[in-house]
Amino acid sequence: MIYNQEAEQSVIGTLLLEGELAKDVTLRVEHFFDKRHRLIYQAVRKIERAGEPVNLVTVTTELNKDIQTVGGVSYLTDLAGSIPTRANLKHHQRLVFDAYRNRKTKEEATRYVQNPNEETLDQLMAQLEDYRGEGTITEETTTYETLIEITRELKNPPTDGMTGFATGYKEIDDMTGGTQGGDLIILAGRPSMGKTAFALNLAAHHCKNNGSVHLFSLEMGRKSLFKRMLSCEAGIDGQKWRTLNFSREDYENCFIAVGEIADWNLHVHENARTIADIRAQVRQSIRKDGEQKPMIIIDYLQLLASSSRYERRDLEVGAMTRELKLLARELGVPIILLSQLSRGVEQRKDKRPMMADLRESGNIEQDADVIGFLYREDYYKRDGGESDEVELIISKQRNGPVGSVKLEFVKEYGKFISGAHL
Repeated sequence: MIYNQEAEQSVIGTLLLEGELAKDVTLRVEHFFDKRHRLIYQAVRKIERAGEPVNLVTVTTELNKDIQTVGGVSYLTDLAGSIPTRANLKHHQRLVFDAYRNRKTKEEATRYVQNPNEETLDQLMAQLEDYRGEGTITEETTTYETLIEITRELKNPPTDGMTGFATGYKEIDDMTGGTQGGDLIILAGRPSMGKTAFALNLAAHHCKNNGSVHLFSLEMGRKSLFKRMLSCEAGIDGQKWRTLNFSREDYENCFIAVGEIADWNLHVHENARTIADIRAQVRQSIRKDGEQKPMIIIDYLQLLASSSRYERRDLEVGAMTRELKLLARELGVPIILLSQLSRGVEQRKDKRPMMADLRESGNIEQDADVIGFLYREDYYKRDGGESDEVELIISKQRNGPVGSVKLEFVKEYGKFISGAHL
C-alpha cells in the first residue's frame, strides 16, 4: 500500500512535542495509514476538542488500554524526540494527505478495472476529482509575494482599462471592470426574462475574444442552445426553427454563423448534475487543452443536485453556492450562475426584484460576489404593450458600485444590445 511513514511520524511527533499546533492541523483520522498513528491522532483530536492541553501525558492517559497497541510510551517518546523543528509541519501534512489521495486513487482505479464500463468510468473520474480537491493543504502566499504581485499589476495595467473579461456591454464593464476571475456571479430573474439568452450573449462575446466557455445546461438540450446561438449570430427569428421556413438570406447567414461558432472554444455540457460533475469536467478540459481565460456558466441553480443530504433546501443550496465560490477561487475563473426568483415578487406593486426574492436567498447573498437581476417592465403588462427595454439591476457587487444598466432585448433573435446607463 502507498503511504509515507516518515511524514506520518513527523506530524504525530510534532503534535506530541507542541500540542498547541493541533488546531492548525487539518488532517482527518482516515488520512493516516498506520493503525498506530490513527489511534494516536484520534486521541489528540479528542483531547483538543475537550479543550485540554495536548502532550505526552494527556495522550498516554487518553490512549489507556490502547497504549501497548501503539508501541507503548517509548514509541510516543521517540516520536516527540525525533522532531528538531516544527517548521515542516505544513509540508509533512501535505505529504500525508498526498499519500492518502494516491491510495484512494489506486482503490478506485482497481474497482474500475474489475468492472470496466462507461458508468463506472464516469464514477471513477468524478471520485478522483473529489479526492483531488478534498482537504488540499497548500502553502500560504507570503505578504511580500502578494505585494510584489500587486506591484506588477500596477506596472502593467490592462490596455482596455479592465481587470476582468469584457462582457460586450460598455455600461456593464464600466461598473464591474468585466467578469472577474474568482468571482461567483449570480444572474437571476423570473421565467422568460431572458436569463439564458443573456448568458449565451456573454458566452459568445467571451469566445470571440479568444476565451473558452464551459456552459452547463441542466434544463435545455445542446441542440436547442446552439439553435438559439445561431439565431443571435445570424439574425434569424427563433420561431423559424419550428418550421425551418428559412429565406435564402437566412440560410446563407446561418451557414456563415455555423462556421464562426465552430471555431469558438465552447464546451456545452448537458449531463452534469452536481458540483462534483462540473468540477471534474472543467478540470479535465483545462488539463487536456491547457485552456486560457475560461468562463463557467451554469443554467441554473435550482436544478443542481447535492451529493450530500441536508435537513432543509436552503442549507443544501447554501452548500452548493459555497462549493461554486471555492471552485471559482481555486481555478481563478468567473462562474456565472443563473437562478430563479421566488413568486413573492409577483405580489408586490413594484415588481423590480430584490435580493430577498432569490429562492433560498440567505446563503446565495453571502457567497456571491456580484448579484444581477434582469427585469422587463412589459413582462407584467396585460394591455399588450411591448418594449425592448430590459434593466440589468446590479444589487450587490463586493468590490464595486451597485446600480442599473439599460439594455435593449431583441427577442426574436435572443440578442441583447447596449443601451443608455440609467
